Amino acid sequence: MAPKSDSAEGIVLNFVNEQNRPLNTQNVADALQKFNLKKTAIQKALDNLADGGKISFKEYGKQKIYVARQDQFEIPNNEELTQMKEQNANLQKQLEDQKKAISEVEAETKSLQSNLTLEQICEKEVDLRMEVQELENKLNKLREGVTLVKPEERELVEKMLSEKISQWRKRKRMFRDLWDTLTENSPKDPKEFKEELGIEYDEDVEVSLQSCSDLIPQGKKRPRGQ
Repeated sequence: MAPKSDSAEGIVLNFVNEQNRPLNTQNVADALQKFNLKKTAIQKALDNLADGGKISFKEYGKQKIYVARQDQFEIPNNEELTQMKEQNANLQKQLEDQKKAISEVEAETKSLQSNLTLEQICEKEVDLRMEVQELENKLNKLREGVTLVKPEERELVEKMLSEKISQWRKRKRMFRDLWDTLTENSPKDPKEFKEELGIEYDEDVEVSLQSCSDLIPQGKKRPRGQ
């Protein structure tokens, strides 16, 4: 007579049959903790099932190994095995497809979470409107001819620029005099000598003293000798 399914022996028997693999007492006890069965009760159930011929067992020293009786299972033939393999392959493919779909959903969810919320969009819109208004006010002032730079600030900048241009011109003249002296009696070609020393002219770096001088308003340029 088969044990009741809710009894200790019934629970253990169902588990051993479902696993259909070698098990020791500890394996069964660990797996059936959710049923609040103590190890001693499980050991007793296993022994009773083995003695009653419900499961098989073998002794290895002091340890017993239990396994489901194999004569209760139908052994598939070659054709059935082939069908099972095909079903397994189909299930594996379905599983991969499901994993891929889950990954896509997770990626889309992550993307949506990284987007701005409606509240953040509204706050951003307010900031941008204020920025646009500020720029429009500046543009209107420029159109009306309003000077945004104070005269004293402009004069200070022009003075600094004039001084820098004057220093540039003076040092350029000093270099030219020194260079002419060095290359006048030198057997080397001036161009090759310049490249050897790593010297660069203004035009080599695409700057122009004249263009920078033109930035200074007429009447505020220093005489070339200064």
